[in-house]
Amino acid sequence: MRVQKLSLLTVAAIAGLSLTACNSGDKGSSDASGSSSPSRSTASQDSGSSTTGGSGVSSGKGTGTGQSGTSGGGTGAGGGSGACRTAQLAFSTSGGMAEGELTVNLRNTGPTACTLKGFPGVDLKSKDGSLSAKRSKLAAAPVSVKPGADTRFTLHYPPNNSGGTGETFTSLVVTPPDETRSHTLPVSINVPVSQGSGSAITVDPVGTGK
Repeated sequence: MRVQKLSLLTVAAIAGLSLTACNSGDKGSSDASGSSSPSRSTASQDSGSSTTGGSGVSSGKGTGTGQSGTSGGGTGAGGGSGACRTAQLAFSTSGGMAEGELTVNLRNTGPTACTLKGFPGVDLKSKDGSLSAKRSKLAAAPVSVKPGADTRFTLHYPPNNSGGTGETFTSLVVTPPDETRSHTLPVSINVPVSQGSGSAITVDPVGTGK
């Protein structure tokens, strides 16, 4: 699905805005090295389990590349087996280490260890449309996730301290690296409606965060 442009008064004020959420959820981590499998070409609906939210379709797939740019699209980091699939991951959110940060937790609910490497696809949705988070400049490293263990990534966004109503995003659509199936989490992220604020909405690779 193509990312919709924001309508109404946000269109003029936030051209290219890409934003994020704050909600609470699971914690915990278990990160090590591993490899990933190549991504597929089109996004499809998540049929796996989750701790919060429902399934959804992302505007772009997760990517295993470590280059900066938009979170949607791109190619996989490698051709190894054992990559974590959306269907075997449980998704939740928790507060980041600072204001304007959201941690997204990914728990391996499968019977064997799996690996993740790269940037997830992250789309934020409001009543006015959808926006995609840009990738940060952090390098991506392989992460091995044991059964029942968690890994995570961080979403960064400008908190609305302007005194205005801003724009509120209520859904976060996450596509793991090298996957095309997405998962939707409920969020409540309020950002200022200002020119250039969209460039501050970024996502880190999986395996980063508290």
